[in-house]
Amino acid sequence: MIRRAISLAVLVWALGFLWFVVFLPRPSQGVKTDAVIALTGGPGRIARGLAVLDRGLAKKMLVSGVDKEVRPQEFAAQFGVSPKTMACCVTLGFAAVDTRSNASETAKWVAQNEVRSLRLVTTDWHMRRAAAELDRTLPDHVTVIRDAVPSQPDLGTLFLEYHKLIASRAAGMVDL
Repeated sequence: MIRRAISLAVLVWALGFLWFVVFLPRPSQGVKTDAVIALTGGPGRIARGLAVLDRGLAKKMLVSGVDKEVRPQEFAAQFGVSPKTMACCVTLGFAAVDTRSNASETAKWVAQNEVRSLRLVTTDWHMRRAAAELDRTLPDHVTVIRDAVPSQPDLGTLFLEYHKLIASRAAGMVDL
C-alpha cells in the first residue's frame, strides 16, 4: 500500500513538472489595462513593461522590487525613459525583496492608484507563482492579465521554480 502511494505521488509530481515545463505561460497581446506591473529579477521584464506603457496599453507602471541603491535618474538612463514619462507614469517600488513581497507592494500601489486592471509582467517560468501571490493579495475586483516574458531557462531554474510553486500553493492552502 505504501509503495503504491509513493509511486502515485512520484507520478503526480513528474506529470506536474512536465506540465510546468511544456506549457510555460506566453506573452499577452494588445489588452489594455489601467496599469502594468513589472517585477525585477529577470532580463526583459522592465523593457517589456515599458513597451506596454509606450504602446498605450497601460497608463501607469510600477516596477516592483527595485534595489534601494537605484536612483530614478539611473533607472531612466539605463532604460531610456524620458523625464516626463518618469514623472507621470513610472513608480519605482523599493519595498519588495521576493515574490510574496512583490505582491504586497503591488497591492498597496494598486489601492493608492485606484487600479482595477493590471498587466503582470514577469518571466514565463515565474508567472504562475507571481500571479498566484497576486491573486491571494489583491481584492477580487482587480483583473490581472498575465504577460509572460519568454526565456530559455535551464533545467535547474525550472526544477527550483516548480518546487517554489508547489510550496507557494501549499502555503496558500494553509492561509485559508
